[in-house]
Amino acid sequence: MENVAIVLAAGSGKRMNSAVKKQYIEIEDKPVLYYTLTAFEHSALIDGIVLVVGADDIDYCRQEIVNRYGFAKVCEIVVGGKERYHSVRAGLRAIEMAGGCKNVLIHDGARPFVDDAMLERLLEGVRSHGACIAAVKSKDTVKIADDADYVVSTPNRGNVWNVQTPQVFDFTLICDAHAALEREEATLKERNVEVTDDAMVVETWTGHKVKLIEGSYQNIKITTPEDIGIAKSIIMQGEANC
Repeated sequence: MENVAIVLAAGSGKRMNSAVKKQYIEIEDKPVLYYTLTAFEHSALIDGIVLVVGADDIDYCRQEIVNRYGFAKVCEIVVGGKERYHSVRAGLRAIEMAGGCKNVLIHDGARPFVDDAMLERLLEGVRSHGACIAAVKSKDTVKIADDADYVVSTPNRGNVWNVQTPQVFDFTLICDAHAALEREEATLKERNVEVTDDAMVVETWTGHKVKLIEGSYQNIKITTPEDIGIAKSIIMQGEANC
């Protein structure tokens, strides 16, 4: 396979304040994860999908999402880990055991509005740069604060981007980066290093530059209850356009 997506759906979604994990909350009678997987399933650019879920969700995802909606490109469902990078590592190992791929797209399961135009831009970017991530320029002025919440500096807004997923990498590059992270994992806490995304893993543990590629302001992540209303509006607008 050339392009494989790792869809991360192992999170607990504590900020949603819901008994249902955010990736399984229903919008228009379908779970958020349905919309995310549909984007990759319907794209001719994607050859396979590895779904990473919580240990208690394997059977539910297989029966109620993958089988129920006929997601034929989901080739593996694997259990995630404590941290995001543990879940990514599980996905990478599943791809490696299946024979590897050329490029891997790492995407949040609760980010349901990736589109084919974005995937095309990202895959073109990874062919040229080896590592690229979806992002949009910040619409707001950003302030850098100290530990007491006083403003330290104001970066040029033209240089500030809000990072999204998919984050797309040459498969060998991202595997090497995660292997290096794994070797140093025991020292992360004492060094006060928090790993927030895979671009950081590549930047920190390989030194490889990561290219920012235009994402979409509609490519939101379902994180808080307010996001559900926004997502519903996007879905209804899409249905109206169709």
